[in-house]
Amino acid sequence: MFSLYHRNYKKLYTKLVELSRNTFFYNDLSFKDTLETRIYLVFFHLSIIILIINNKFKNKKENQSIFDNIFQNIEYHLRENGMGDVSVNKRMKDLTKIFYDILIKLNISKDNNFTVNEKLTFKYIQIISNKNNNNEKFKDYLISFYKFCFDLELKDIISGDIKFK
Repeated sequence: MFSLYHRNYKKLYTKLVELSRNTFFYNDLSFKDTLETRIYLVFFHLSIIILIINNKFKNKKENQSIFDNIFQNIEYHLRENGMGDVSVNKRMKDLTKIFYDILIKLNISKDNNFTVNEKLTFKYIQIISNKNNNNEKFKDYLISFYKFCFDLELKDIISGDIKFK
């Protein structure tokens, strides 16, 4: 109940939330401006970061700590929005399944090149978008974000020093 956040991941969480609020998603891609959309966008960005940390830096312990902290922050914000214990627990279980669906299916390349699973992005765009014709733009954005983050140092990623535009 009184667990402490890993303060060194707070900036990363803040950056993920900031990325999920990018006007590109809401103006250019016509995503719905809802909490669910923002959480899904956080999950896409977080999945890319976890893939990079796992593949480039081979650091699974860091990934687990980041995952724990991000989900702890999301849970805290759901409670802050007035959800009760039972609702939050059920919602967190559902969100964890969605996150792992994105993480596992995002990169379907057999080699080390990053690709985006078109079926996966289409599945979530149908949920969070007012239009269904934005799959290519969203895929391009995710690939650009991956390439940008791949060139960063681990300390920059963890500290949330991701200046992606």
